Amino acid sequence: MTNKTKNNDNAHLQRSLTSRHITMLALGGAIGAGLFKGSANAVHTAGPSVILCYLLGGLILLFIMQGMAEMAANNPSATGFSGLLQPILGPFAAYLVDWAYFTMWFVDLTAEAVAAASFIQIWFPTVPTWLIVLVIAVVISGINLLSVRWFAETEYWLAIMKIAVIIFFIFAGIFLIARNMMTTNHAFVNLTVHGGFFPHGAFGFLSAMLIVIYSFAGSELIGITLGEVKDPQKVIPHAVHGIMFRIISFYLIPFFIIVTLFPWDQLTDKVSPFVSVFRLLNIPFASDIVNFVIILALISSINSGIYSASRLLFVQNQRNKRQTKVTTALTRLNKHFVPYMAVLMCSLSLFAGVLLTYFIGNTLFDYLVGSISYTILVIWILLCLGHIRSRRYKFDDTTYHVSLYPWTSYFSLIALVLVFFGILFSTNIIVTVLTIAIYVGICAYYYFTQRESLYEKSKINK
Repeated sequence: MTNKTKNNDNAHLQRSLTSRHITMLALGGAIGAGLFKGSANAVHTAGPSVILCYLLGGLILLFIMQGMAEMAANNPSATGFSGLLQPILGPFAAYLVDWAYFTMWFVDLTAEAVAAASFIQIWFPTVPTWLIVLVIAVVISGINLLSVRWFAETEYWLAIMKIAVIIFFIFAGIFLIARNMMTTNHAFVNLTVHGGFFPHGAFGFLSAMLIVIYSFAGSELIGITLGEVKDPQKVIPHAVHGIMFRIISFYLIPFFIIVTLFPWDQLTDKVSPFVSVFRLLNIPFASDIVNFVIILALISSINSGIYSASRLLFVQNQRNKRQTKVTTALTRLNKHFVPYMAVLMCSLSLFAGVLLTYFIGNTLFDYLVGSISYTILVIWILLCLGHIRSRRYKFDDTTYHVSLYPWTSYFSLIALVLVFFGILFSTNIIVTVLTIAIYVGICAYYYFTQRESLYEKSKINK
């Protein structure tokens, strides 16, 4: 081992993240392409009832996050989702949840980069997508190779900027709705005309949950920060409640404003509804400013994604008893205690996105959203099951605990099963088949080569 790299079983990530860091990391992961680019698709699918879609999605996520916070409070030495679930659900569930989350972020990096490129091309339509994604990949990889605290500070301020534009959007929307109320008698007519509040019925409602689940993906990112958080028993529960209030507010209120100001069937996915709202204000360059912040928001989400995926890759390979040159390289830390080879490996997703965009075109984003939504369902269902069984393993009522246990997790579990069928019948069959193939490969790898050796038995005292 040199003074520049660490590559042994005793190499550990630094615990240098605070509550404000992980709050903004989770917000950075959750507020991205799903809100700014996918919002028009969600409205087209559910109509005005998209508001209730995000309310349901927010409740599901709140209960899942509360359960995760309780598990973290009772197992402060855990690192990542697998550390929480392994002593409760066993090694296969721990293996599956980590690789599912890695797969989600690895795919999402491409989706966010493609979305960012589409917004940049509004200003520079002649610049090819591959060049824009290349620049994004180089910049984001460089940031993630620095110390985790430097990365967290960057993400903190990026998240602050996108939260600022959402707050500005909310005030602007309230002003426009109030102006309509004073000048017309039908300020809220868009909520009930053009087919009513549920223009596509229950099927449209459940189908829109695909975008909702995708939009909220990344909120559970705080589970990945467990190994780098100071005092996780106190920080994680505190961060959960702060994050959930902000996330639900930043989705529910903007969507209420959008479907109130515009007929749901007249929105286009070529222009973000956020930009359309600011255009109503007739403020010079307002739409350009919003477009710039949207680009920063997407870059922020990519930033969070690289962090999450690289830490999962690091933890998985550090636990792997079958050490090879590849696993050894992926657990190597640089002088800033950053798993730099894992970061570089995850950055390859961005370059893969360039090739996919070239062959598939603008529909790539929609395909990726479907696959990511399936993966999020897998992760959330495992977290629900883990929380339901967690108190059989270890429980300390003096730490943070969910007062309505286990009913909140049962509610989330049932809702997720219903959402699964909605996504199943509304997603392109090719996306479904490819996603199934990914998970068959993940499970087959475990059962044929890793079942006996991938994970050590839990060393946590029961």
